[in-house]
Amino acid sequence: MLRRARKTPVWRQTQGLNLATDTASLVLGIETTCDETAAAVVERRSDGSGRILSNVVHSQIEDHAPFGGVVPEIAARAHVDLLDGIVARAMQQSGVGFKDLSGIAAAAGPGLIGGVIVGLTTAKAIALVHNTPLVAVNHLEAHALTPRLTDALQFPYCLFLASGGHTQIVAVLGVGNYVRLGTTVDDAMGEAFDKVAKMLGLPYPGGPQVERAAASGDAERFAFPRPMLGRADANFSLSGLKTAVRNEAGRLAPLQPQDINDLCAGFQAAALDSTADRLHVGLRIFRERFGAPHALVAAGGVAANQAIRGALREVATAAGTQFMIPPPALCTDNGAMIAWAGAERLALGLTDSLEFAPRARWLLDANVTTPAQFANTRAGF
Repeated sequence: MLRRARKTPVWRQTQGLNLATDTASLVLGIETTCDETAAAVVERRSDGSGRILSNVVHSQIEDHAPFGGVVPEIAARAHVDLLDGIVARAMQQSGVGFKDLSGIAAAAGPGLIGGVIVGLTTAKAIALVHNTPLVAVNHLEAHALTPRLTDALQFPYCLFLASGGHTQIVAVLGVGNYVRLGTTVDDAMGEAFDKVAKMLGLPYPGGPQVERAAASGDAERFAFPRPMLGRADANFSLSGLKTAVRNEAGRLAPLQPQDINDLCAGFQAAALDSTADRLHVGLRIFRERFGAPHALVAAGGVAANQAIRGALREVATAAGTQFMIPPPALCTDNGAMIAWAGAERLALGLTDSLEFAPRARWLLDANVTTPAQFANTRAGF
């Protein structure tokens, strides 16, 4: 049992202790890193399996749609207005009280710093009032550990994390043990989809709109580049592909509906080809360094794209491993993944003090080294 070091409950991080492995734990998770305000209660049983008791998510898409993207100030203010009510609903739906919780988990980064501050401060207040341990969760770790909640997946496995802010291939070796095998050096995949949608006049959020338009398009009409194809490393680049789409759109202006469909189809096909190649390399590097993975896992909002799912499934089959993806509601940002990551860390005795600072940037692999040629790119973060 965790003991208070002084009258104000501040818990120190305790590496290597097994404080909760023999008992079930209930954790409240709070997620406010971008434009979803979310809270959930998750149970981690003594055998390591999990159960979601509640998962409440409020999307701010309508608030940001008029601007064609997420406005950080609007997002932060919405979190302030909504979070208390979201937490109350999550607790009510779970059927447990604050006194029953084993820990309070909050996404402490990476993300839009205003939103991160709101969620982490709220979690600290709840932890302080109810004398409950705080777990500051890396948002990326929460995505990485979600398949252990949904499918009890064993370590190690290979994660493809693709969202509006991140595109990475990660070796997931254990809780808190991650090795980044590849990353984007410019645009994230979700970011590229949204930017292409915006330049073609499609509404926000752009990713689903591009996928929808691509279904009616001719993917072979345009000879778009396949970035990084054939490289020995597993890094991604999508900026040049995005520029190629812009150039073709400018040449054809004014665009007709079929032009838009064909541009989306060509862009998506090129992105899929590049992604498949990068993942083949990433899985090869994984096997060379860590042996065969138990699965190739996809996570992040981009994983909701059906065409991308199909391409990833083919990659996994070719590599002789299973393909695994959480349900769509757990691919996008949510409180359940934060609560689960908190429960996994709590089971190892890993807690954080109330002085833990929010982080706009937070590497999942703290030991990652960036090649000199990529030092000033997104690969450096």
